[in-house]
Amino acid sequence: MAVTEQGDRRVTVWDAPTRLVHWLIAILIPFSWWSAHNDHLPWHRLSGYGILGLLVFRVIWGFVGASTSRFSDFVAGPARVRAYLADRPGAGVGHNPLGGWSVVAMLAALAAQVGLGLFSIDEDSLEPGPLARLVSFDDARAIAHVHHLMFWAVIALVALHLGAIAFYAMRGRHLTRAMIVGRAALPPGARAPRLVPAWRAILVAAAAAAVAWFAAHGLKL
Repeated sequence: MAVTEQGDRRVTVWDAPTRLVHWLIAILIPFSWWSAHNDHLPWHRLSGYGILGLLVFRVIWGFVGASTSRFSDFVAGPARVRAYLADRPGAGVGHNPLGGWSVVAMLAALAAQVGLGLFSIDEDSLEPGPLARLVSFDDARAIAHVHHLMFWAVIALVALHLGAIAFYAMRGRHLTRAMIVGRAALPPGARAPRLVPAWRAILVAAAAAAVAWFAAHGLKL
């Protein structure tokens, strides 16, 4: 724990696995759009598998990771959300109640987008998703259409996320810095986040990679 010149205690708010997943998803979302827009479908599929693995990791990490990464820490009930909206946030680190639900919304939207992509197929049947064989051609084409439309829901959530970052930056809270370096000032009365050993992240990463590989190969061993 470090202490700044102003006397604030600085602690690790976001662990390395959470930050890595965050930035890799931030890179792969525009890459997925670019690869699809420019008809680089093999790259598009690889990007989708990468996002799938990251999503699986993040969901599991939401139960076994550092305290600020756990769903139990940032998925708030109605009372906490109302208190936050009434400007009575209380001491704490990590996601606020609204930010927590935005994380859930983003994970759900990305999961839907990737899931739809697995069942999609192109007009010429040259670049089918690994699970397109499980549905008819017409259904796979309909799923591909929804897959395209779902991207705009993801973009809308990204825009809200960026807007929230800009809003807090204007109020003197630089959220991006903490997500890069992992450290931030600990509010008075708040507890420092509880971290977990690195071997846990390695095990979760192996499980996430196995799921992505299994999906990429059409659920075939």
